[in-house]
Amino acid sequence: MYDAFFDYLSKFSSEPLSDDDKALIRRTFIPSKLRKRQFMLQAGDQCKYFAFIVKGAMRMYSVDDKGTEHIVRLGVENWWMGDMESFVMFLPSPYHIEAWEHCELLYITREGAIDLQKKVLAFCEMKQQLDERNHMANNRRLASAISAPAVKRYTDFIECYPELYKRFPQHILASYLGINKDTLSRVKRQRYQK
Repeated sequence: MYDAFFDYLSKFSSEPLSDDDKALIRRTFIPSKLRKRQFMLQAGDQCKYFAFIVKGAMRMYSVDDKGTEHIVRLGVENWWMGDMESFVMFLPSPYHIEAWEHCELLYITREGAIDLQKKVLAFCEMKQQLDERNHMANNRRLASAISAPAVKRYTDFIECYPELYKRFPQHILASYLGINKDTLSRVKRQRYQK
């Protein structure tokens, strides 16, 4: 399980991980498994762990007063999953995080993440690069949700995240894109007719 994470980390740093770095990472991360439909986090609980997805697919969502699910984030192998605000601010989360498939995960606590940032250069560099990428991706998604037509949202999504498109069903993708299933069906038909 750890080898997948070591390979992932190596993509963010020109410096190879030392044996001491690997030993510290092994001591810091907690291996775990979730069955399909099992929760990593439920709304109202504090997000005490962030998870690196070694294997499987997950979704993060909220549920409104009418019982409608609103997908906030999707994740597959080599992605991270957790509620950052709850994790950093020690607040109850408004989100559910659920395994969409059977998952193998590496959990890290906030204290563990802070410690690794101080002691493992590759982890620090990864964190910085991911923060930058996430900031840009969130801005793009927000701008798209505010002003882009459904066809553009769908096209951008499948171009940027083909691995998600293949792993999640249409109703999940529609919720993630902020459109209903019927609109997504119509958009797909229009796109393939061109």
